[in-house]
Amino acid sequence: MLTVALFVPCYVDQFYPQVAFAALRVLERHGVRVEFPEQQTCCGQPMANSGCASDAAALAEKFLRVFGGYDHVVAPSGSCVAMVRRHYAALVGDRPGVDHLATRTYELCEFLHDVLRVTRVDGRFPHRVGLHRSCHGHRELRLASGSERMVEPFDKVKTLLGSIDGITVVEPSRPDECCGFGGTFAVAEEAVSCAMGRDRILDHERAGAEVITGVDMSCLMHMEGLLRRAGASLRVMHVAEVMAEAGA
Repeated sequence: MLTVALFVPCYVDQFYPQVAFAALRVLERHGVRVEFPEQQTCCGQPMANSGCASDAAALAEKFLRVFGGYDHVVAPSGSCVAMVRRHYAALVGDRPGVDHLATRTYELCEFLHDVLRVTRVDGRFPHRVGLHRSCHGHRELRLASGSERMVEPFDKVKTLLGSIDGITVVEPSRPDECCGFGGTFAVAEEAVSCAMGRDRILDHERAGAEVITGVDMSCLMHMEGLLRRAGASLRVMHVAEVMAEAGA
């Protein structure tokens, strides 16, 4: 049986623990043994995005100590995985295990699609779902072909979602546009961030979505806040929650 270490991003741990439990259920349902290293903390992305490189490096070094002994690390977050894979080497240099961890840390859907070779997610979810393709997962992890790239179209997350019985994945007119969250950008540029988020929500509403899903709860949290303040009925669910509820 394949063993993975589950990395739970700090905002999921603090605000959306149900996403972590959903990811656990999805992995176990696909025959994976899951371990949760209790010493884990933040990956350092917020510090790196704010220019605090030394603080980010300290967290990267801790991540290496906690997860360095695992052959597979899985997280329900494209942006955190992109941080480990694409930016740790610049923070900590050629420390032992950096390259290994970069190639062995996966976003949840990426792990299901690329490592486990899942072709069908069992269960039923009879809803119209809009897929938010968050920037880090889309363009740094290449979970899908970006609209700016002249390549054969592919979308790993949509492929998995589309295999669930009863689901209808609806497409917004701008399928891979940023929601405006951007971590600390949402604090430093609140007005711009909120305007971008409202545009993204409106595009999904026009497509007829009942639920907005995606691989990054941070982006979904941003849109959920805007929806709640507007009194809208559109639901927001992490892709792990969709898969877990479908198979319940």
